[in-house]
Amino acid sequence: MPKAGNAGGRVSRWRPGQELVVLVTYSVGLYMTIVDNTIIYTALPSLARDFHSSLASAQWVTLSYLITLAVMIPSSGWIGDRFGTRRTFLVALAVFTAASALCGLSGSLVQLVIFRVIQGVGGGLIIPVGQAMLFRVFPPERRARAIGMVVLGTSLGPAVGPVLGGVLTTFLSWRWCFFVNVPFGLAVLLIGVLFLAEHREPAAGRLDVAGFVLAGGGLALFLYTVSQSPERGWTSPVIIGTGVASLVALGALVWVELHSAAPMLNLRLFGNRVFRTASLVSMCSMGAYSAYLFTMPEFLQQARGASALSSGLTTFPGALGVLASSQLAARAYPRLGPRRMAVGGACGVITVWTVIGLTIGLDTNIWLIRVLIFCSGFAIPWCSIAVQTSSFATISSADTGRAAALFQAQGQIAAGIGVAVLVTVISSSLRAGAAPVTAFHHAFFTAAGLMAIAALLALTLRDADAAATMRRRERVPAAAAPVPAEVPPPVPE
Repeated sequence: MPKAGNAGGRVSRWRPGQELVVLVTYSVGLYMTIVDNTIIYTALPSLARDFHSSLASAQWVTLSYLITLAVMIPSSGWIGDRFGTRRTFLVALAVFTAASALCGLSGSLVQLVIFRVIQGVGGGLIIPVGQAMLFRVFPPERRARAIGMVVLGTSLGPAVGPVLGGVLTTFLSWRWCFFVNVPFGLAVLLIGVLFLAEHREPAAGRLDVAGFVLAGGGLALFLYTVSQSPERGWTSPVIIGTGVASLVALGALVWVELHSAAPMLNLRLFGNRVFRTASLVSMCSMGAYSAYLFTMPEFLQQARGASALSSGLTTFPGALGVLASSQLAARAYPRLGPRRMAVGGACGVITVWTVIGLTIGLDTNIWLIRVLIFCSGFAIPWCSIAVQTSSFATISSADTGRAAALFQAQGQIAAGIGVAVLVTVISSSLRAGAAPVTAFHHAFFTAAGLMAIAALLALTLRDADAAATMRRRERVPAAAAPVPAEVPPPVPE
């Protein structure tokens, strides 16, 4: 790490290493965007009352943000390569922070939705551009440790968000769910301005307009379809229309990008075996886990009658499980390899969710539920760290930005599909006459089934493909360290 020194009478300024700078700025930025997406769930009834709107109308506060993320993420790789990752990340962070303040100051629901769209523009660039910075600055053999730290943000966010939202809404106002982002955003922005290094790809090319329109439009329509289908019904003309339109747009996107000399989304990267396999495992595992994180609080509130705050406190041990496990998993990665870690982590999650589906009822002790939630949180980092670390093992620095955009885009799709599938299972079970507890049991079994698909796909991972990420750092013995040459004493004048 650079230190202050005196060279030619000048004192050099201390600067932290880029690994530390990128890790801090990306982790905090990622944490902000994830918490922002979950913290508002418990505040929706309160802001709907303040704006004299229905809860259905208030849902656009979350939906508008998610749709904007879907529009921006596909183009994030090109934007970062073309204008520089430092500039793009800092502008996105500034937009996100300013929009957070404006959301808290909104005077109407329409204003709030508009500001959430602006916030989504920033969030849609922070996530993939930050991931590209992380993989470029950390050598392959150090990525597992770095991702272990980042996983804390991705996993703690969904657990902390509802609790923090409940506390702020209860004791202050729903507006503080947005104001809380501002000090963190300003702090990270200052660190980035002072210390973050720039990276720009000289061969970024021109904007692929057709790819931008088809990717953003197709993903936005797709997320709208899967998020609204449980409420409107899969046979609704609106759902059928948007679903068909999204599939047509995404199909056209594949054709256009594969025939483009400079595609915005480089789908040819899926020809890379380890990237393709790890992306499929990630899509199934994180889709299932995102759906579980959405379903468990609903189970506690709807089936067991818990309050939003009580539900958040009950699910919080999952975050403690992640905290306890992530660094263990990161240290174990070079020894176990991605295949065994991903399969083992997925099987651990499957076991916990199956136990929940078989045993948890209205009279189950709340501490048993908390222990099971802790175990689920403890198991998931073993899968997610293995998948994220191995996926970029053979991706070049020039392709890292586009690969990060692809990886994050499939994550958005997976989360939307997972939640839609589990909500549909619950609603279908209730319509068939099942008790609420039974309906949620069916959902947990379905989530376990999705995770089982991830485990089967993980069996096809090859540790040899990710060998570069499994090298251990060699420690140089003290005796072998070079001895500095003696500096002769100054000659007296």
